[in-house]
Amino acid sequence: MRILVINGPNINMLGIREPLIYGKGTYDELCSMIYKFCNDKGISVQLYQTNHEGDIVDKIQSAYGKFDAIVINPAAYTHTSIAILDALKAVGIPAVEVHISEPDSREEFRHISYIRDYCVKTIAGKGFDGYIEAIEFLIKGR
Repeated sequence: MRILVINGPNINMLGIREPLIYGKGTYDELCSMIYKFCNDKGISVQLYQTNHEGDIVDKIQSAYGKFDAIVINPAAYTHTSIAILDALKAVGIPAVEVHISEPDSREEFRHISYIRDYCVKTIAGKGFDGYIEAIEFLIKGR
């Protein structure tokens, strides 16, 4: 299985950015955890992080024919980006939406997810473990 993990804006600032909400773990620690889990399971994984919406769209489009599944945390673009939704629809690759925090318990504007209707599952509020849960879900074939 080949999985692409996409992280959106400010995820690179984990450990610094609002640790009471996102925890003290760093982006490097998140990546190491995902790489180790996937290596132990024999899964090919690529991790990608950007602060730019168009780069996320480009990465999703480039996944066509190369990846079996996508784990995506679009971060703030969750609540604003129809372009990311359209890219996911275009490639037709199964995707799981992941959020480190629980957006539905935060500000009202964070309750909206443009990609949720496309994704086969949403995992929120489980910290870094949400990424592992998403990968396990995809391994089991949804």
